Amino acid sequence: MRLALFQPDIPQNLGAALRLGACLATPIDVIEPCGFPVSTRELRRSAMDYAESAEIRRHASWSAFLAHPDRALGRLLLFTTRGAQPFHDFQFRPGDTLLFGRESVGAPDEVHAAAAARLVIPLASGARSLNLGVSAGIALAEALRQTNGFPIWAGSR
Repeated sequence: MRLALFQPDIPQNLGAALRLGACLATPIDVIEPCGFPVSTRELRRSAMDYAESAEIRRHASWSAFLAHPDRALGRLLLFTTRGAQPFHDFQFRPGDTLLFGRESVGAPDEVHAAAAARLVIPLASGARSLNLGVSAGIALAEALRQTNGFPIWAGSR
């Protein structure tokens, strides 16, 4: 399982995703360009000390992301408010990549076209969208639950 963020706009959301990935042992793909300067310092600031333990792969562009050899290992699943299927009715597989679009404009048509599935997190009537970090957490939790992919729990520490 992987999380991928397409051209994120908000550094705090990237930080939340890095913390999520570090805590749940899930690699993160960052598809650039981002809407803010991305440096080691910025990542550390937004992700606190979790950036050091997160597995991060940065891609210079959408085409570079698609060309990476790991892309052939599983399905690309786009989470979008324009989704075609509720995520909780979808069968996840261990090699899936959960992809999230830009906070400001979502994902362009070429990203939608590349996805094996377009999934939506159903919201209450009148609600527009969830925060990116919250959406990633909800989606990853369900995908890990279905695939028995949560880290082994060692009990209270």
